[in-house]
Amino acid sequence: MKYALINGIILNGHKDMKPLYDHVILIEDKIIKDIVFKQKDLSEYKIIDLKGKYILPGLINLHVHLPASGKPKKKASDPKKLVKLITKNKLTNQIGMKICMSYAKTELLSGVTTIRTVGGVENYDTTIRDMIENGEIIGPRIIASNKAISVEGGHMAGSLAYEAKNVQEAKHYVDVIAQDHPNLIKLMITGGVMDAKVVGEPGVLRMPPEYVKAACDRAHELGFQVAAHVESTQGVMVALKNGVDSLEHGAKPTDEIISLMKEHHAFQVSTISPALPFAMFDRNISHATYEQQENGKIVFQGIIDMANACLQNDIPVGLGTDTGCPYVTHYDMWRELVYFEKYCHVSPQFALYTATLLNALLLGISDKIGSIEKGKMADMIVVDQDPLQDLKALRNVKMVIKEGYVIEHPKVKKIRKVEKELDQFI
Repeated sequence: MKYALINGIILNGHKDMKPLYDHVILIEDKIIKDIVFKQKDLSEYKIIDLKGKYILPGLINLHVHLPASGKPKKKASDPKKLVKLITKNKLTNQIGMKICMSYAKTELLSGVTTIRTVGGVENYDTTIRDMIENGEIIGPRIIASNKAISVEGGHMAGSLAYEAKNVQEAKHYVDVIAQDHPNLIKLMITGGVMDAKVVGEPGVLRMPPEYVKAACDRAHELGFQVAAHVESTQGVMVALKNGVDSLEHGAKPTDEIISLMKEHHAFQVSTISPALPFAMFDRNISHATYEQQENGKIVFQGIIDMANACLQNDIPVGLGTDTGCPYVTHYDMWRELVYFEKYCHVSPQFALYTATLLNALLLGISDKIGSIEKGKMADMIVVDQDPLQDLKALRNVKMVIKEGYVIEHPKVKKIRKVEKELDQFI
């Protein structure tokens, strides 16, 4: 189908983006064929009248776990038991796969046209990625990692990550993951807020440096970037010194960390969304322990401090939600942009650029997606109000276009309790 999008106000996704009026976006065969002045003859095209709404690139979420919804629970479940149940047999595997497919579709319907998964069940991520690419199901473009690599007692060990017991196994699991042709490798180098035992020790180092080096070396030999879960300064140092490409979450930086990030061209993926409920909610609401709340405050501030230090030193900061954590849903990427503006003191324009073109650049596919430009994939969303004036305009998406496929009036089912609690912090 050949489409002409008329009467839209275009925000192209560039750092210096300004509203562009009186232009028409022409789409042919998934691609933006051209952006022309409105007087052009459009008789060959199906007209879509945007009626003065704003059209911008689809959002890109750099940190997603597909198996979980983000629905809060009074009592934490055992992820090992849940994954064991899901992968028990063919029938349960099918059910688990369909659940993940539905969550991927929710990302798309909320305005996220590309996601990067960083720890999942077995090979679900790449399977769903391929089904979407082949047109079998509807969903966002997926940059997939499948199952991650952890250690005994480490973060997500035995559920969304393999347990490496020595250097050889750390390297071996890279080869195991590579068999399903993922797009990147994920390491769980430190613990997290949920598994910290005492106050002051979130992100305790779990993976020995030699394991990290072995996994990174092998991944790089195979052509994969390596992303790493790190929530302490020590963990960040180990990651950078041993080959990690992206620091997921982050921690209070040092001058040496900033120097190493510049030297190795590493970047941070800021994820304020999962830390905020632990740090800011009353514990009667979050159901966190005292230790989890205090450690949540440390991680929350560490992510923000690292993002600010990176921004001040021209080190890229990408955005992701860590969807699947409590109170972090598959439809709330817009909140991450709001938090980025609020806590890192960036402009709405810069936040929007980060969640589109910069995130695409960090994925290595900015030649294909991330901005509204001639020759790029037709990945776009439409909203009523100007997000450059108020990022909350992204909350209600009126149209999603992914590779030229148009979804009008997309709807997602929202969790009322999540909306009520989180809305107090925007």
